[in-house]
Amino acid sequence: MFDKLDFISDKYEELAMKVADPDVINDQPRWQKYIKEMGEMEPIVNKYKEYKKTKESVAEAKEMLDSGDEELKELAKMELADLEDKIPEMENDLKVLLLPKDPNDDKNVILEIRAGTGGEEAALFAQDLLRMYLRYTERRGWKAEIMDANDTGIGGIKEASVLIKGKGAYSRLKYESGTHRVQRVPETESSGRIHTSAATVAVLPEVDDVEVHIDPNDVRVDVYRSSGNGGQCVNTTDSAVRLTHIPTGLVVTCQDEKSQIKNKEKAFKVLRSRLYDMKLKEQNDEISAERRSQVGSGDRSERIRTYNFPQGRVTDHRIGMTIYKLDSFLDGEIDEIIDGLITSDQAEKMKNF
Repeated sequence: MFDKLDFISDKYEELAMKVADPDVINDQPRWQKYIKEMGEMEPIVNKYKEYKKTKESVAEAKEMLDSGDEELKELAKMELADLEDKIPEMENDLKVLLLPKDPNDDKNVILEIRAGTGGEEAALFAQDLLRMYLRYTERRGWKAEIMDANDTGIGGIKEASVLIKGKGAYSRLKYESGTHRVQRVPETESSGRIHTSAATVAVLPEVDDVEVHIDPNDVRVDVYRSSGNGGQCVNTTDSAVRLTHIPTGLVVTCQDEKSQIKNKEKAFKVLRSRLYDMKLKEQNDEISAERRSQVGSGDRSERIRTYNFPQGRVTDHRIGMTIYKLDSFLDGEIDEIIDGLITSDQAEKMKNF
């Protein structure tokens, strides 16, 4: 570990010299590349400097123990105990910082929600999840654009796609992929019997043209009249777009914008992200033994969480965590469970560190 930390520190210093070089400054793409690399290394370098400074203080405190001054020795003992308690914690922090970073963590997210088993109740629950993620987006200071939504007319949704823009959006929302289950008494249930319904969530990193190339000849583009609520022209022009990727059979629709061109752009964003997700899944299947042991596997067939209304609880089955804050959780306060998932994922990865 320390050889790796020394290498990163040396590399950081080398880059610091390069970004100060006038020739590099004049070459903006190169300068920006070096600045980005430094930004990724900086938290590790700063923590390592703090660690080395603490180790030096420990050595100094031990030297003070050999002095003849009793008062000085007593102070050294107290300081040494405090410093030695910090060392294991700092070493653990360094291990976490050195864990391989998911290359998608800083990307925006395309979030897809679909009603599952449970009929209209499942559609109402899917709407609850959509609102939950929109509120979470607000709380994080991110931005959300609903790209497509197929509502049921009585408050539920069959499916919806949302583009969420924000730093680190994928790093936190990626753990939400999977089947979400709800247990509650539907409004239409006269006997008060609890029903179980489900909705699935897919979290896809937004990807660029460079990462996924789509041959235009492989895509059939259909335009049609938008449905649902909207302003002038939304329901009177053929502005909605449906893309069909012929090789895979993937179908993407977008009718959020009044402009057919804008809807087409957004639909292609979703299509690229779904194709990228398929490619990632193929890669993950090749290393399934390791991947399945990790919290963030993103398997949408897996039941990941239960929302129990009678008991006011939310349970994440991957880490066995239950909180009794259902109302606030559905209002977007989901960080407590996400933090738990991140910690569990890091602990799993550190077993092989």
